[in-house]
Amino acid sequence: MHNQLTEDKVRDLAREILGLKDNDHVLSGVGQITTFNQLGFPGISDKPDGWYLPKNHNDVALILETKSSKTKLGKSQINELLKNIQIVQKQYKKVIGILYNVEDIHVFKGLTEIAVPHELQNIDYYLSLFKIDVIDKKRIYALTAKINDCLHFEFGIKNLYHRMIFTACALVAKRYDALMISGMDYSTFTNAIQSSIAKALIKDKHQNQKLELLLDVFSEIRMNLNVTSEDEKQQQHVKLLIAQFIEWVTTISDCLNSDSWRGEDVMGIFFNEFNRYKKKSETGQVFTPEHITDFMYHILEVNQYDKVLDATCGSSGFLVKAMANMIQETGGVHTKQAIKIKAHQLFGIEFDREIYALACANMLIHKDGKTNLEQMDARNAMTGEWIAKQKITKVLMNPPFETKYGCIKIVENVLNNVPMHTMCGFILPDKKLEKASKTQIKRILKNHRLRKVIKLPEDLFFNVGVTTSIFIFEAKVPQNNNDFFACYMKEDGLVTVKNKGRHDIYNKWSDIEKYWLNIVSKQTGDDTCQWNNPNKCLSYQMPVKPFEIFEEDFKKTAMDYLIFQKNINNNILNDTLIKKILYSSSIDSDDTVIKISLNKGNKINEKISN
Repeated sequence: MHNQLTEDKVRDLAREILGLKDNDHVLSGVGQITTFNQLGFPGISDKPDGWYLPKNHNDVALILETKSSKTKLGKSQINELLKNIQIVQKQYKKVIGILYNVEDIHVFKGLTEIAVPHELQNIDYYLSLFKIDVIDKKRIYALTAKINDCLHFEFGIKNLYHRMIFTACALVAKRYDALMISGMDYSTFTNAIQSSIAKALIKDKHQNQKLELLLDVFSEIRMNLNVTSEDEKQQQHVKLLIAQFIEWVTTISDCLNSDSWRGEDVMGIFFNEFNRYKKKSETGQVFTPEHITDFMYHILEVNQYDKVLDATCGSSGFLVKAMANMIQETGGVHTKQAIKIKAHQLFGIEFDREIYALACANMLIHKDGKTNLEQMDARNAMTGEWIAKQKITKVLMNPPFETKYGCIKIVENVLNNVPMHTMCGFILPDKKLEKASKTQIKRILKNHRLRKVIKLPEDLFFNVGVTTSIFIFEAKVPQNNNDFFACYMKEDGLVTVKNKGRHDIYNKWSDIEKYWLNIVSKQTGDDTCQWNNPNKCLSYQMPVKPFEIFEEDFKKTAMDYLIFQKNINNNILNDTLIKKILYSSSIDSDDTVIKISLNKGNKINEKISN
């Protein structure tokens, strides 16, 4: 309890937390004696406790009402705030009202009270409540296709991941306000990107030197475009290409920076497009579909206070989705808890050097969280020690499927180094556990418990050709022969769109997700649900169809046996029968029956035998 905080002290505290300061564009501050008349509302002598009044009346205004910490906030105090909101609404269409006494808070968007974090936040949080932006995925797909083609065919960047990194670095530069404008030559353009990234890394170098690898990889990118040609026509061509690229990247960057962003995998869209000519990654990388990363987040009941690990993070799709969902639970990107989440609650490991650079770029684009990425081998003991230090509470992973990358070894290393009872979700091929070393699996189940297996739709991973399941383990709790729950999500409602992967174009996924979250939580309720003994299997078991025999099958089998006994050539028999029916038979028919008759004198069998 904040005992005996006077209204003056509460007002000063609110000013500090909100960050109410005058600038060239805003009239802002707190006080006891300033009237609305003095603030530009003629003839109104009422005195607000705090104000944020932009000179542009189309922007969001804020009005503050404070009380001592011992004053209970009730109807009369709320009515006082609402009166002040109505005064401000005479000049501003968008007004936020805050009633605050340290112990309690009421926030109004216009005259409607809204749910917000219980702690007072920086003013940016409250101003963002009026922002309505839409992330246009179709537009991003179209632009990404243009970028991919431009970099591949015009710039001549043949390496797939280099095209990704080049574009990702440009997005990072835009995120940190790099000067990227039409008319730039190649040297000026690339220097702008490099300098912007370098500045973004300065404050984090003491925490993670490996972030500099992003710049190293960027500098290694080679292209088959003559960017230094003295030919004026060629120079203009290069400038035009760069101008187009900047325009496309800027539009995508605006979407990534949108306050309406909810973890939509915009970078995933990028990667899907850049991978569309590849049936399978050369490095075992398979990017997890966005709706499945979200599904796993909810299955494992991740919340805003969890510390989340992805030990084979790829481009950080799981971490970005987790970050978005966790931040949304706090009330938005401007809350204090959101800052903690980004800086201290997201942990990623990636072995591949270029993919690690992409992961760094992805986290840089979304600011913070980047210092908890490490380039390490998830299979070794050193990595295990690093994981153990982080005190992870939830694991979300899609390890590389191929045996040569040590898929099960990674799983075991993670399970061995997270705290007891940590829930860990892994996407693996359906039979991966059953095909692994018996000694290894025996060891895993001796120390960790397989709780649930959710078989995913057969065509989930577009163009990969592997059927997968989500395997949920509870770390450091022995299996002890306990059965595990399994079920089969046959469909996710997504369909394949040419050159763009699988998409929820019919908006079916939301209902399907709710259905399966309920099934997995209750562990019952669907015909596919089953409980399996780990000594007999370690996957969802497809039901065996009951044995059936039809009269036609019986007759065919009997006839085939007689033909075999008589040593009759089946091909000759079929040919002779057709000819006899067509040319030597008499046919009678009515509305329901067709009768085919052969004379007894036709010795079919004799002919065939010869």
